[in-house]
Amino acid sequence: MNYDREIIIHRGSEEGEEPAPKKNIGGKTKSIHPPLESHWVLPAEKQDKDRVSTRTGIKTLLIYPKKVRESLKRFGRSKSMKNLLQGTPDPKDEEIVNSFRELLFLEGQLTTKHNDYHTLLRFLRMRDFDVTKSREMFLNYLKWRQDFRVDSISKEFKFEEFKEVKQCYPHGFHGVDKFGRPIYIEQIGMVDLNALLQVTTIERFVKYHVSEKEKTLNLRYPACSIAAQRHIASTTSILDVKEVGMSNFSKPARQLFMEIQRIDSNYYPETLHCLFIINAGSGFRMLWKVIKVFLDVRTLAKIHVLGHNYLSNLLELIDPSNLPRILGGNCTCSDYGGCLLSDKGPWNNPEITEILEAVSTTEDMENYGGDNDEPFGDALSNHTVRNAFCVRISQSALSVKRKSNLVELKAPCINYNTMQGTVQNEEDSESGETSDINELALEKIQALERAFEDTKMTFRKLEAAIEDTKSVFRKTLQHVENVKI
Repeated sequence: MNYDREIIIHRGSEEGEEPAPKKNIGGKTKSIHPPLESHWVLPAEKQDKDRVSTRTGIKTLLIYPKKVRESLKRFGRSKSMKNLLQGTPDPKDEEIVNSFRELLFLEGQLTTKHNDYHTLLRFLRMRDFDVTKSREMFLNYLKWRQDFRVDSISKEFKFEEFKEVKQCYPHGFHGVDKFGRPIYIEQIGMVDLNALLQVTTIERFVKYHVSEKEKTLNLRYPACSIAAQRHIASTTSILDVKEVGMSNFSKPARQLFMEIQRIDSNYYPETLHCLFIINAGSGFRMLWKVIKVFLDVRTLAKIHVLGHNYLSNLLELIDPSNLPRILGGNCTCSDYGGCLLSDKGPWNNPEITEILEAVSTTEDMENYGGDNDEPFGDALSNHTVRNAFCVRISQSALSVKRKSNLVELKAPCINYNTMQGTVQNEEDSESGETSDINELALEKIQALERAFEDTKMTFRKLEAAIEDTKSVFRKTLQHVENVKI
């Protein structure tokens, strides 16, 4: 069985296209979508045989780490890197995503973060491209992030009991599958729930789980994309349920399972490629009848329940070198005390993480302004106002740092420390050169002010367009009401 090709979908109701395949699970019929990466494989670039380039290739960056720093800025801005990390959109998906984004923008619900193509597509797919249902799900996601303080968890939460939890709940990421997706493994049969609840609480474990989901989205997937040279956006998981039965599904276990399942399904949809449940005995199969009631039908379509002869199925998708010996592979990770303690994967490669840091810095510079979950229009307006306030500074606010040869524009909220100044040490030439530097700085300020005025004009035009759209909507609604009467 080919686990990369078994799930297929066509959204086509158009002429000449096949209808979308359906799967009936538990009496419910739902479209089954392909792996997220299906349309997002980076196309091979044509190379000039007469010229050998050492600046843009991913492999070159990894082979020659000394050249990484010199190439990161250019590489981080390159189109190929953007396609690699964000994926090449399918035209039909892109059209729907753009419409969804415009709807959120018109409603004032589009934030400065979580508005990328990949994120919006995941919510659309989870609701079979029903825009109304996808909108509701997406807005619930944004509210949950704010209420649960997800961004603060990622930055501030410290799971000090990590090692103790690993001892009574063996789990972790370990390597990648043959496509390049990260592999996540849990040994449910070895979980000691009583010991787990003595070293942590359900609330703290859930926060830890959320922090790991955020790390996977923001670090593991991008790192795997660079290593595989294709877009990676989902996880291959293995659940070892040896000796698991109904007795393991106690009240605390149900509470923990249902909370994690709720978070994964509602707030991190379409991040599972496939799940292998292995060593499933008769006890677990009885338990499975209860558990699967709580799972979404699309998630169920990605789960393969296997008995003790599971190895051949795993090896179709996973190389033995990335499979722990305890599951039939070749890896032991003896240096880390075991495979589930190693967190083995491309996300720990220093060269790859350095590339990602450079890309992140570049994006922060390009998208500077606004809080992460602030509505897009408000964030952009506030950022523009702040910049306008900062750039309207007088010539007397300029000073020259002679020792560092840098010019600072001393404003309440901006520091232009990147403007290079050529300051001579001779006292007789200092005042003339300072004047030249100040004149150049003022020209830049004036250019920024002109750009600000252009931006304000664009906002006024946009506001007028929105008002026209609202007027059309009102007339349409009035017409509908008149028809009803």
